Amino acid sequence: MIKLQHFVTDLHVHIGRTRLGAAVKITAAPSLTLPTIIKYAADIKGINMIGIIDCHVPEVLNELESMIGNGEAYQLTEGGVRFSGITLLLGTELEIYDENCNGPIHVLCYLPSIDSMRVFGEWLAHRMKNRHLSSQRIYEHAQAIQAKVRRLNGLFIPAHVFTPFKSLYGKGVKKSLTEVFNPDLIDGIELGLSSDTAMAEQLEELGRYPFLSNSDAHSLEKMAREYQIVQMKQPSFMEFKWALQEREGRKIVANYGLNPLLGKYHQTICAICSKKVDGESCTNCQINKVIKGVSERIKELASRKTKKIQRPPYIHQVPLEFLPKVGKQTLRKLRDHFGTDMNIIHSVPYEELQKVVSMQVVNGIRMARTGTLPIEAGGGGKYGKIDIKNY
Repeated sequence: MIKLQHFVTDLHVHIGRTRLGAAVKITAAPSLTLPTIIKYAADIKGINMIGIIDCHVPEVLNELESMIGNGEAYQLTEGGVRFSGITLLLGTELEIYDENCNGPIHVLCYLPSIDSMRVFGEWLAHRMKNRHLSSQRIYEHAQAIQAKVRRLNGLFIPAHVFTPFKSLYGKGVKKSLTEVFNPDLIDGIELGLSSDTAMAEQLEELGRYPFLSNSDAHSLEKMAREYQIVQMKQPSFMEFKWALQEREGRKIVANYGLNPLLGKYHQTICAICSKKVDGESCTNCQINKVIKGVSERIKELASRKTKKIQRPPYIHQVPLEFLPKVGKQTLRKLRDHFGTDMNIIHSVPYEELQKVVSMQVVNGIRMARTGTLPIEAGGGGKYGKIDIKNY
């Protein structure tokens, strides 16, 4: 009998700078370096397996090899790089925009080893303008990229699939993923911050794929704002691949993510005056330039005709930094007393919390756990927020 355990996995984290200070993800915080990501993810956030999606960059691979050479990490035979308390999966985020796309689409590709990522990186280098930066456009057919990833025994996952910009359903396709991708070469679907399982499962063509909820972190604090609990023998590339395939008891146990109302693109917003829009034009400024919300786009795409499949529960959570009265000092106090954010958000008894922070903070955590926090919906690129007036 294989002994399986539960592991917290967040598989979409960016690198801001290399060890030499070179920018990788321009919009990411400079504090997002390999060493700080590993330490913060393991010690503060409570993550067991993390996906770094800028590993095609040669400097990143060189830094990983240096850390392995120094004895800080080692490569697992089942894929991934093992540090103390956490496994790193090597990934890359690419932008696809071939002649079949209506707009750019971001995808995540994961490879099992440094060698296979170097091979993939060399292949990409002949198809992109700057391999030293993150999320670059690749000048190649989408299905050719899928085929290359599969030949390298990798995983191919469309990213934040409903966001209005640079995503599969946002603008990438009119109606179906088959307009661009080979459906047999997709290993999972990343939902993004403005949607959850209940919303995504309205699309019948997604019924065959596991859903992933990842942070898309551009700063240390944003890590694990979304994640999944995965049941595996150990946190490794191959075990994760088998979990996506639900092989021999391995599986995604639960998805944890923001209430979609907190996402930046949940509702439709006027691009000019930022007012909520119902329909095609803004009644406030009479202009039809809108940023369509994820909720409205999913209604357009809804197509389920057959019975819904059984899926892992999607559990809404609210990151500590979203809660009223939780500033840096309070956050530091909570972490000093109770360890990781995973523990604070989900497990620490209320009576223990009361000994350390105010009742207002305790009540915020209580309402977050029970899904009773009042929320003002986000949209147009602005996060939703807790409704202080009704808090």
